[in-house]
Amino acid sequence: MADLGGMARDLGRDLGRDLAQAGRYLTQSLRLMVGVPDYGSYLAHHQATHPDREPMSYEEFFRERQTARYASRTGKCC
Repeated sequence: MADLGGMARDLGRDLGRDLAQAGRYLTQSLRLMVGVPDYGSYLAHHQATHPDREPMSYEEFFRERQTARYASRTGKCC
């Protein structure tokens, strides 16, 4: 007979991991919706694609993202 207690623990552990991952995705999505750039994703991408280059500091990254978001708009009245 299978160990039901062990199966329940495994299921609970898997569910906990899945909920934690869903929470991270939700947090990332909400930050992107309100315009907060994701520095962690930038660092992971930079390490994977440009390992020979020094990544921007958080401050440089934030300024670059703000400039990219707001400075390129045309037709603004203000």
